[in-house]
Amino acid sequence: MRLELHVLPGRFAACRLPSADPVPAWVPEAGSLVAVARSPDELSIICDDGAVPTGVRAERGFRALVVRGPLPFDAVGILAGISSPLAAAGIPLLAISTFDTDYVLVREERLVDATQALRAEGHGVSW
Repeated sequence: MRLELHVLPGRFAACRLPSADPVPAWVPEAGSLVAVARSPDELSIICDDGAVPTGVRAERGFRALVVRGPLPFDAVGILAGISSPLAAAGIPLLAISTFDTDYVLVREERLVDATQALRAEGHGVSW
């Protein structure tokens, strides 16, 4: 299945906080991508890299590609279609799914490689 992806502007960070912490005030309420997930083990936040204060445990310098959607809930193989060519190219990813679509984050220094690998697999990638 051919997918259409778009590179979002900006840089993103993946943050890890203790699971019992409230969502901090520094987390933006808007932006091109903000994701908050809580589990028994952690509070994970994906947001604009510049919003994250110094001292917060974070992996920084991600770029995000969004799959043009909306995608139906019964769609099969969307993430596999993205992750397989990236894995073959040795590019790690962080995936996020929302109600309508999927996002894949890759390190900024691997973004060009990622877009080339996805295009070689037949996917469209726009900036």
